[in-house]
Amino acid sequence: MTEPRSLRRRRRTTNEKARGLGKFWLGLARAVCYPLTGLLARTRVTGLENVPAEGPVLLVFNHVSHLDPVFDAVTVHRAGRIPRFLAKNTLWNVPVLRNVLNGVEQIPVYRGTVDAQKSLRAAHEAMEGSKAVIIYPDGTITKDPEGWPMTPKFGIARLALGHEVPVVPAARWGTRDVYDHYRKKFRPFPRKTVHFRFGEPLDLSAYRGRELDNHLLREVTDLAMHRVRDLLGEIRGEQPPAEYYSAARKRSRSEDGDA
Repeated sequence: MTEPRSLRRRRRTTNEKARGLGKFWLGLARAVCYPLTGLLARTRVTGLENVPAEGPVLLVFNHVSHLDPVFDAVTVHRAGRIPRFLAKNTLWNVPVLRNVLNGVEQIPVYRGTVDAQKSLRAAHEAMEGSKAVIIYPDGTITKDPEGWPMTPKFGIARLALGHEVPVVPAARWGTRDVYDHYRKKFRPFPRKTVHFRFGEPLDLSAYRGRELDNHLLREVTDLAMHRVRDLLGEIRGEQPPAEYYSAARKRSRSEDGDA
């Protein structure tokens, strides 16, 4: 990982720092996550310099494994940034983990509740506070058997258009080889390789200032996820599918075939 290490050295004067008790919890998270990722896989990264050294940034990733946040956090931290995730609120029910999550300012997501808007507000506040926010527009790990992205949610567009911040698409591949949740397979040996590719910030100038309706949200969401999908295709050396994976569409086609 020569590129991330050299980048971190160059950014010593701009490295983002935790405050108060956050220093302790960040140090604890680093002490656990860095060795863990190193034990589970080799990491190869390109384009990490596209993550700004300072100021707010929205990082848009694909999502294939429950290990993704650990590897993504370590990689983004190697760029001198403290990553903030939109994470399931149920994680705050776990003792000690809730202290870590609060200490490093993670953002709870309340799906399907009256508190759902709190998540988006907290993410907007993070953007206004010049923080690095990681978002998985799939909403959960993809159900596509081949690991391609599912139909993305609009949250990415609302955050991107709500702030004049860099929106950096990124793709990661290899974590599902270590832990595949849907197949219930954990395969740490032989040691795998996880590949990252960070793209250049998206040009959203043509979309700013327009009426924020569903059509615009879909355009921006697709722009971001199409780029993520292309980056994933580059890592895999494959042509991405033309459509996003949709379990509902798959069931419909299966039923049509049965008929």
